[in-house]
This record gives sequence, C-alpha cells and structure tokens, in this order.
Amino acid sequence: MRLAKKVALVTGGAQGLGAAISGRFAEEGAVVFIADMQADVGAKTAAEITANGGKVYFLSLDVSKEEDWIAARAEVEKTAGRFDVLVNNAGINIREPIEEMPAEHFDKMLAVNVRGPFLGIKHFMPLLRKSGGGSIINISSVCGLIGHRYTTEAYTVTKGAVTLLTKTIAVRYGKDNIRCNSIHPSTVDTPLMQELFKNPERKRERFGEVPLGRLATGADVANAALFLASEEASFLNGVALPVDGGTTAD
Repeated sequence: MRLAKKVALVTGGAQGLGAAISGRFAEEGAVVFIADMQADVGAKTAAEITANGGKVYFLSLDVSKEEDWIAARAEVEKTAGRFDVLVNNAGINIREPIEEMPAEHFDKMLAVNVRGPFLGIKHFMPLLRKSGGGSIINISSVCGLIGHRYTTEAYTVTKGAVTLLTKTIAVRYGKDNIRCNSIHPSTVDTPLMQELFKNPERKRERFGEVPLGRLATGADVANAALFLASEEASFLNGVALPVDGGTTAD
C-alpha cells in the first residue's frame, strides 16, 4: 500500500473533496484523521470508511481557531504517536463580486481559506519534523494560478495566497525533508455545482473552458493528493499541480 504506516489529517474531511481524499488515503493504508466542524456528517463519513476497511478518526476542528489546531495536534500525537501528511482542504466561497461584498465576508473567507492552512502548518510542522519529514498538501484552485472570469475576486485572492504560502513553506522547510505542494482543481462535479448548472449559461461556461470537455471529479483530486502524499513524489516540492483538464493551459 502506498501510504502504509503513514498518519494523515484532512481538513474539511467530512464531505466533498475532503471525504474523497480521506477515503482514498485510507484505502492505501494511512491512518486518517477527518477534521471538520460538521460532527454528524464527519462521523458518518468515518463510519463508511471504517466499514470499507479503513482506519479513521473524527476530530472537531474549526480551521480558523488556533485553539482548535492546538487541541487537534495533541489528539493526533496522543492517538497515533507520529504524523506524516497534512491536507489543508477546508475552504469556503462567498459568491459576491468585489463591489457588493461586505468587508466582513472577505475577512471570513480569509479566515478559513488562508488563516486555516497557515495555522495548520504552524502547529503540525513540529510533528512532521519529529517524524523525519512528511508532506503538506494545500488544496488551492485554478483561481490560485489565473484570473478566472467566472469566479469572484475574493476567492481568487485567498487561493492565490495559498499558492505562495505553499512555495514559501517548500523552500524554507525542504531542509527538514518536509515537502509542500498545492493542487489546483478546476470546477469539481459536486451537488452544489449541479444545482448551479440548472442555469444553462453557467453550465456552458464551465464546460466550455475545459479542453477535456468534462468537470473534475472528487476521485481526480484525491488521486493527485495520494500521489503527492506518497513516496512516489519524494522529489516534488513547491509544485503547483493543476487538476483541471487543461483549463490553465489555454
């Protein structure tokens, strides 16, 4: 198994991309901590992964709160005794254009999308160093690489920050055998997007920008995360990996 004996934590792991990543990691032998604010959904996801033979634990975590990260670190260290992979996946998108967005909404997005990964890296870096190194994977977006005409400005700002946070961690902590890479999905096929696609124009926009002609799936992103977490990617550090069907190549 590609992640045998490794211990991972996935933020926003209760559903969507986070659940897909958690499940894929568990399939490959990792002990996975699903960290999320949604206890009921997280417990259900953990039970499903366990039923399929995975080893998972649920942690209640608000990524914007430093005290939650401190508690999560203590719990992981107590339960698993080591740590190898941090996936900063939790994120939000308040879909308001810059001229209409209250500053408070922008601050909320920064708190989850930027402060969250910052705090996660801050508090789990010592555990990675103690284990002799490891992998940090930040889930950004194509909006962290390009100005995206269909996405609001605030989301692009936060995902751009994650992209450069990734590169800074990569160059500063590579000496500790800690790799840091980011994944940049294009539009992912989720129930929320299917609701959006009831508007034919929105559907045409999103499918039309992808050279491969389809949306990304949770499995597409989870497989990319698995690769970056594994020893197969042992010389990848500071990489911004698009999982976008060619969207950013245009």
